[in-house]
Amino acid sequence: MRKIILSLGLLLLTAGVAMAQHKKHSSDDQPTAATTTNATPATTLKADDMSFKTNVHDFGTIQEGPDATTQFTFVNNGKEPIIIQKAQPSCGCTVPSFSSEPVAPGATGTIDVAFHTKGKANAFTKTITVISNAGTKVLTIKGSVEKAPTGSVPENVSMLKTNQ
Repeated sequence: MRKIILSLGLLLLTAGVAMAQHKKHSSDDQPTAATTTNATPATTLKADDMSFKTNVHDFGTIQEGPDATTQFTFVNNGKEPIIIQKAQPSCGCTVPSFSSEPVAPGATGTIDVAFHTKGKANAFTKTITVISNAGTKVLTIKGSVEKAPTGSVPENVSMLKTNQ
């Protein structure tokens, strides 16, 4: 009889602990007033509201050495300001820059892109993923880097030697 009472007591205790843990987890899953009021405000903007003049820039054939730069221009066709949050390049050789200022409806914004050509001989295609409150856009740069001649003497140095 004692074993039955102890077993029953142990069973009730285990069931009570399990129910308490379930209650704790289920209440953790419910949103609180703090989490619902801090949500990101809704926007009427769509990805199409950030309208780029072109999404692709082809540099053609460029020389290795100096950075190749371009500028992507967009118009805000929405009814509220566009705020660029991030411009993520596909590699470290591509560096985008942009203003953190909101672009008003009807106004124009830009994203500048520099591609480091040094050591990058051959064809290339790189992307920049632009994330804003209007959604995500992908910009592309491409071209071909012509390797700089090795062992070439700068023109001004050779002129000095011939004049001596």
